[in-house]
Amino acid sequence: MKEKNIGVLKDIKSGEFRVVMTPSEAGELVSEGIRVYVASGAGAKAGFDDEAYAAAGAVIRDTNEEIWAGCDMIVKVKEIEPSEYDLIREGQIIFTCIHPAAHREEVDVLLEKKVTAVTAEDSHRFGSPNCEAAGKAGAFMGLWAMMSNHGGLGKFANGVGPSDPVTALVCGAGTVGRAAIDTLWRLGARVTVADVREDVLERIAGEFPGIKTVQSSKEKLTEIIPDTDLVINSVRWPKDASDFMISREMVASMRRGSVICDISNDYGCIETFRETTHDDPIYTEEGVIHYCVNNIPGAIAGSTSVAYAKALLPHFLSILKNGLAEACVRDGFLRRSLTCHNGYLTHEETSGIQGRPWVPPERILGIEDRELDPAPPVTLTRSENYYPEFSG
Repeated sequence: MKEKNIGVLKDIKSGEFRVVMTPSEAGELVSEGIRVYVASGAGAKAGFDDEAYAAAGAVIRDTNEEIWAGCDMIVKVKEIEPSEYDLIREGQIIFTCIHPAAHREEVDVLLEKKVTAVTAEDSHRFGSPNCEAAGKAGAFMGLWAMMSNHGGLGKFANGVGPSDPVTALVCGAGTVGRAAIDTLWRLGARVTVADVREDVLERIAGEFPGIKTVQSSKEKLTEIIPDTDLVINSVRWPKDASDFMISREMVASMRRGSVICDISNDYGCIETFRETTHDDPIYTEEGVIHYCVNNIPGAIAGSTSVAYAKALLPHFLSILKNGLAEACVRDGFLRRSLTCHNGYLTHEETSGIQGRPWVPPERILGIEDRELDPAPPVTLTRSENYYPEFSG
């Protein structure tokens, strides 16, 4: 019988320090009879050395290239880099954050290579630990960017003596936004939360005494922003939106040295946005400091890796023990995150945004007639652009 195996890559994206599996999860997989291969140094920057993986029963390989060449299932944290494209082998299962709707070239390669690809960010039933990490660390880094030595206002979260606390506006109160709210509230900032969902605002107001809530609209944000020291954006903005949530004019109305921290990193949401990295995290537009790092959780790799690895372990186990089709029957959130399979696109949002055909996962896996674990769609984007052979 063929060995069941999984390979853990060392992430190579600039500023990425997380690892998708810690020695604890490696040990659990090994105890289930699964061979675990780990690239040397994969967990080093998150605080997990090769020796700890080896002690858990994993096999250490010197390079990522050896992992790609020898493993049937490949797991990592961030998107597949162009330098990795030629290492992909037909038939492999790749489980990582793909953000397929925004990365056409990456999707092209996955389809051409005829692999099974699962986009991790869509697979979380209770929200990704990375989202919580992004919100908490994003709030912290927004305050960091406000320090005088970075060109900011030099205000402290809860003030000093008679000085005023930071006034913060958190746009979006989902998992990311709530984490940012929690951090700012605990640090003593004056927080206003804007969201379009009344029930969410009511819950936030009850959970965090003293916080202000507003029904989000372009008009309301235009009114609030001039008096705001720190704007935290955690809104998942539609990729096909025709208008900005925060325009350049709105940014220009803010006080010089105030800060925008764009955690969501969606082009088209904030007009002055451009993606930054941990190596060069801030820039100034219209007198306002912008912190727009695209993988904020990578800065707290130790904590995030522990939480993220624990969240993904059930998916890894189910795929390896039950097979992909059965795993997708049992977990609708895993099923909805299937992105490509055997040369076919299986991700509805990507089909709708990129205007290319797709096939629903349950159809291509032959499980339509099974009793499927339900899951809501990933986004509101719908597509009826099916492959002709799967349109019946």
